[in-house]
Amino acid sequence: MRFNHLRLHSYAYVEPELFLTSDDIENELSALYERAGLPAGRLELQTGIKRRGFWKKGTPPSTIASQAAEKILKSFPREKIDLLLHASVCRDFLEPATAAKVHFNLKLSPHCMISDLSNACLGVLSSILLAGQMIESGVIKTALIVSGENSGPLLEETIEYLKNDPTMDRKRIKPFIASLTIGSAGVAFLLTHDSLAPHCPKILGGSSLTDSSSVELCQGDGSTQGLMMATDSEALLKAGVKLSKENWEKCLGVLNWTNGDVNKIIPHQVGVAHRLAMLTQLGLPLDRDFQTFEMFGNTGSAALPLTFIKASEASFFRPHDKIALLGIGSGLTSTMLGMEWT
Repeated sequence: MRFNHLRLHSYAYVEPELFLTSDDIENELSALYERAGLPAGRLELQTGIKRRGFWKKGTPPSTIASQAAEKILKSFPREKIDLLLHASVCRDFLEPATAAKVHFNLKLSPHCMISDLSNACLGVLSSILLAGQMIESGVIKTALIVSGENSGPLLEETIEYLKNDPTMDRKRIKPFIASLTIGSAGVAFLLTHDSLAPHCPKILGGSSLTDSSSVELCQGDGSTQGLMMATDSEALLKAGVKLSKENWEKCLGVLNWTNGDVNKIIPHQVGVAHRLAMLTQLGLPLDRDFQTFEMFGNTGSAALPLTFIKASEASFFRPHDKIALLGIGSGLTSTMLGMEWT
């Protein structure tokens, strides 16, 4: 789908309070490492992730998301927000929508529509496509998209499970490695019609593609206070890259781009192997992307938006740059967007 009037008005993030290094995790699992014959340093070497963050136990996702959004609302009238979408994997409760708590925290207008839109790591990008169509069609003029991801419960439960299972070995640990890469962050994106933000970055359009035959390759289960996740990382990487390549070809057609038009790349942040495989298979250069996974891990639905914001802070973008946002999420689904920096 193409957008002619969609702008990224503003954006903000919050970083987690606490961090756990890959060395910290391996120290916790030292008995398992010795029993399984795993070399120290394997986790960082395999993933490229030095550390991942988390908030104090009991911190609700709505609080994290609200803190990010408040940074935007300091300079934008909150009564003008027409739509609020909470896009995290993490949520406060199953019912009501976590967006209701964020709406309350932010003191938004009673006329502001709210909803949760959860789509694994693609929640924010999926929300952009949905809200973008509403703005483009004139149904609304503004949409606030928020995400508050906290990996603390997943990290804690995974480490305890691995430590306390005497049958755990080199082979059986594999499905849990991805869980040890998950990090935390809060992000907020404010989308508006171009009449409200004529000089802000343009969201030009994008596409999505789904391969639901891969739905069992990565699954998380639990409650809002705890989660366990099992991932077939090798199969997920192979299927994800294949789907990404197909969707990238679709996205290029929607945007009327070629690979040569792309100046900057913001991919989802999984790790070193995924970055190399995706960019290589898509035929995109390895010197035009920005990364945050080394210091934040895979922050779920906040990963790509956080990386975009960090790139902006680092003056990574130049006027008129064409920017590719390359999203992938378990399910499997790929969502990709094109932007133009102004």
